[in-house]
Amino acid sequence: MIKNLIFDMGNVIIDIDVPLTYRAFAELAGISEEEATRLFHEKAFFHQFEIGKINEADFKALLRKEFNSDWSDETIDTAWCTLLLDMPKARLDRIQDLSKSYRVFLLSNTNPIHVREIVKRAAAVGYDFMSLFEKPFLSYEMGFMKPDPEFYRHALQEGGGLLPEESVFIDDNADNIESAATVGIQTIWLNPLGTVLDKLLDY
Repeated sequence: MIKNLIFDMGNVIIDIDVPLTYRAFAELAGISEEEATRLFHEKAFFHQFEIGKINEADFKALLRKEFNSDWSDETIDTAWCTLLLDMPKARLDRIQDLSKSYRVFLLSNTNPIHVREIVKRAAAVGYDFMSLFEKPFLSYEMGFMKPDPEFYRHALQEGGGLLPEESVFIDDNADNIESAATVGIQTIWLNPLGTVLDKLLDY
C-alpha cells in the first residue's frame, strides 16, 4: 500500500531548462555560451552550491571571480533563475489534493536562490509552497545530491522512518529513478517529460 509520495521539483513541479542559465551568464560576461558552459562544468558551480559545500555569499563571490565581473547580487539571482520556467497552478492544486490522502514530501537537488524564487512564484498564485509538503528534503541542507542513494536513505529516516516499499518517488531523471529503486523506493519516471497531473491519475 502506498502511503508516501516524494516529489522531485525540476521538470516535475516546475519546468526547467538548465542551458538557459549558461546562456544568461554568457551574455552578462560577454563570452560565448560554449565558454560559459565549460566554466560551469569545470568549476562545478551547481554541485558545490547545491550540496551545501559553499554558502550563498561564497557562491556569488566565486561566480564574480571566475567570470571576472562585479555583478550585483540581484543580477546574479536573475541570471541564476533563468532556468526556471513554468509552474502551472494546476500542479500545485494536484499536490494539495494528494496531500489529503497521502503523506507528501519534496526531495530535490536545489539551492536557496532557486527556492526563494519558487516560493515567490507559488505565493503569486496563492500557495505557501513549502506548506504543501510535510517535509522538504533539499540537497543544500542535507549535504547529498541525487543520484546518491544516501540522499534517499536519509530522507526516509528524517521523514520519521518512512518505509521504502510504502513510498513513491517521482522524478524526470532516469539515474535518479534507478538510484531510488536501489533503496527499495517505488518510482514514477516522467519520461517523456509531462505534467504530473497526467502521471498521477491512478494515485
